[in-house]
Amino acid sequence: MRLMEITYTIAQSSSPQTFSLPAPIPQWPQGQGFASGFVNLGEIQVSKVNKFEFIWRSSFLPDTKSAVAFYRPVGVPDSFHILGHYCQPVDKPLHGFVLVAREVETCMPKTADDICNQDKLPPLKNPRDFKLVWNQYSGRMEMPGVYFWLPEPPEGYNALGYLVKNNPDKPLLDEMCCVRSDLTDKCQTYRQILTVGSRNREFSFQVWSLRPCDRGMIGKGVSVGTFFCSNGLNMREELPVACLKNLNHVLPAMPNLQQIHALINHYGPTVFFHPDETYLPSSVDWFFKNGAMLYTKGVSKGEEIDANGSNLPTGGSNDGKFWIDLPSDGRRDFVKRGDLKSARLYVHVKPALGGTFNDIAMWVFCPFNGPATLKIGIKNVTMSKIGEHVGDWEHFTLRICNFSGELYSIYFSQHSGGEWVDAYDLDYIGGNKAIVYSSKFGHASYPRPGTCIQGSPKLGIGIRNDAARSNLYVDSSIHYELVAAEYLKNDVTEPQWLQFMREWGPKIVYDRKTELDKVINALPRILKYPVRNLFNKFPVELYGEEGPTGPKEKNNWIEDERW
Repeated sequence: MRLMEITYTIAQSSSPQTFSLPAPIPQWPQGQGFASGFVNLGEIQVSKVNKFEFIWRSSFLPDTKSAVAFYRPVGVPDSFHILGHYCQPVDKPLHGFVLVAREVETCMPKTADDICNQDKLPPLKNPRDFKLVWNQYSGRMEMPGVYFWLPEPPEGYNALGYLVKNNPDKPLLDEMCCVRSDLTDKCQTYRQILTVGSRNREFSFQVWSLRPCDRGMIGKGVSVGTFFCSNGLNMREELPVACLKNLNHVLPAMPNLQQIHALINHYGPTVFFHPDETYLPSSVDWFFKNGAMLYTKGVSKGEEIDANGSNLPTGGSNDGKFWIDLPSDGRRDFVKRGDLKSARLYVHVKPALGGTFNDIAMWVFCPFNGPATLKIGIKNVTMSKIGEHVGDWEHFTLRICNFSGELYSIYFSQHSGGEWVDAYDLDYIGGNKAIVYSSKFGHASYPRPGTCIQGSPKLGIGIRNDAARSNLYVDSSIHYELVAAEYLKNDVTEPQWLQFMREWGPKIVYDRKTELDKVINALPRILKYPVRNLFNKFPVELYGEEGPTGPKEKNNWIEDERW
């Protein structure tokens, strides 16, 4: 048996293990459609399938780390239809899903005269044909080929995924369904997961992950869990596949108030601060009670903010007319250091991916953000001012599956960006509670301890983000406050301070040139130019004290996270 044949045999017998959370998921409080296994999108109902049958693996690639496996969903509930197949890298646990769909019973005709809308086409229809997109044929029984088929939808319908086979027979028309166009939405590629190169462009091949274009709290796009694939001659701006659209404005699968608290109690991460952290978090109430000041443009003297923040101006936008500052008296340095005992996570719950998931965004407040530390090779330089600002709002977000109530991933916000980390790649402290590591002085969130370089990790030059476990922590499953859940209407009362849309700190611009020139001039000549060039790419806010706006003024309050 040749090496390539042996590789395929091993690959076929070593499919990834299905991931399960460390602890069983509890029985959630009853109510509405949360964790029922189904989500009503209006005219169709969808269910999430995460059991798969292996079809083919791209083990012919020389780099096995980039190998991808393709699967068909199995265990599809009765009367539901497959919309597409699934793929993922083989070096990750099996953790994904695809949605299957059926027509909502209330819209199915019972008699010739009893139809929701006689003029409407049915929500689901079989394709009129299949088009072969790409195939790889080995000519050996030990290494079956692979064939990627794109459904050709009837007029007025869209395809939502591809069908993969390991034999050349064209799929039967009833093997998958297309969806009526008005029930679908545009999607986009966001991560290339397979590339098969070729000197002849006609035979090159790419596979991409998909996500809805319309995301965020009010986005209607629903991820189907399928993929996009294309040969070199078939790339085009408008994708031949779509995602689903949630036209059910009730959002019946979103958790109610009791279920939200149960989710936080079960999944709430523990946030660890660096053992050398000087500027710890506090509650907003503690910050106000200990002398936080409200300043008005053109008025030299500030006024103390009352404990509830009731004298803060609300609404409007960040127009620079008002800002918050530390106490102007001897309490200033005391308040800078925060108060860990009073600290809590401020929780915002919102729909995600068209209400098939929910996002539990957890915001932490620190009265002060400390100075940055530069790493240049083996040398660390603590800046005296650069990076400092009054008021620091940071967050991380739990994405929960509304089909089952399972934790799917956590978003770790890091300065101007962040990263989603799947549930199988998290550190857990107990049961299904993950760990969030807060970086020293800057309070960015990371999934594991260590040092991350904001700049050029390859050159070892940039801003240090040091994270470590310590006895300084906040358990968000206990110490939290639910401050917003717009979809619940009047069930959650938003605090007054949340409506303050201005900055939680004064704006002070530094002469960055003086401090950075001291660093650059001390470097060997060979490093001076690349380091100066790197400094010019750092965020502008690094070079001046400018307090951040509050959570509700951030774009990810309504929009999706940056990923």
